[in-house]
Amino acid sequence: MHAYEKLTPNIITDALEALGFAVDGRLSALSSYENRVYLAMLDSGEGVVAKFYRPNRWSREQILEEHSFAFALADAEVTLVAPFIMNGESLFSTKEIGLDVDCDFLFSVSPKRGGRSPNLDDPEILEWIGRYMARIHNVGQKEDFKHREILNVHTLGTDSIHSLISLDAIPDQYKDVWCARCEEALKIVELAFQNKHDYLRIHGDCHSGNILWTPIELAGGGPHFVDLDDARMGPAVQDLWMLQSGDRAERNLQLCYLLDGYTSLRPFTSKELELIEPLRTLRMIHYSAWLARRSDDPSFVINFPWFWSADYWQTQIDTLNEQIEAMQEPPLIY
Repeated sequence: MHAYEKLTPNIITDALEALGFAVDGRLSALSSYENRVYLAMLDSGEGVVAKFYRPNRWSREQILEEHSFAFALADAEVTLVAPFIMNGESLFSTKEIGLDVDCDFLFSVSPKRGGRSPNLDDPEILEWIGRYMARIHNVGQKEDFKHREILNVHTLGTDSIHSLISLDAIPDQYKDVWCARCEEALKIVELAFQNKHDYLRIHGDCHSGNILWTPIELAGGGPHFVDLDDARMGPAVQDLWMLQSGDRAERNLQLCYLLDGYTSLRPFTSKELELIEPLRTLRMIHYSAWLARRSDDPSFVINFPWFWSADYWQTQIDTLNEQIEAMQEPPLIY
């Protein structure tokens, strides 16, 4: 039985009540594949978000570094959803708070925040997000993570390939071709990473789904960043490239708006633009490994039934071919 099958609604509500939250019994699962995240309604009518971390994914030290980064951002008045601190603690253990559970879960509780995904076709919104990202990086550069992963070719690339092979996740008829394309792609990625790039604490997974946008005319309107699960040491451009979409001209225009906002508060090294396509390639390889490592999760078959299919792996090979070509094109410009 997977650990998450032991995480029952009673455990969730009991954990919240043990911390002093008066829950009214209404509990809704929120979209999250890595962790289990729930919106719990309180007797007051307000809601809180309980996040139960995937067992054996992070160490306590890594999670606390994530929280420390969130608190530093909040202190700098960056609108990022940080966990509550109760009795001097932000991270809790179901066993340590006295619950009789077969599997111990580390969890945190955060305030509920509303919003929608930002319209990334709006230049004003892109500039606004760029300014906020610069503020995140201004805080991020003040100190380094000591326990969380570093974004590099090994952690996202070679380590992911080894995991996929060891887990026998790639169908035999595609394994040799896929591995050959990965090897060819990573040679180009390694060349890009050989150039010296500054590393700092970054969000790490800054796509539109991790930004809650509220109308500017409302008090506190604008972007609210969420989900620091993938916060790590990495180059600044990692937090910018996932906010672009469309053809090359469209992506370049979006990048310019983002960097117009970003550079109004923080310098940006244009040399990092050569990392965009290599970073996209690493994310693609890492995503397949992420899926394979979670194939025993009870939600996996429901949400990712196509992972083992021939179509999926043929698409990965085709996309790797496209990325090999893309990485040899000139980078976007600013």
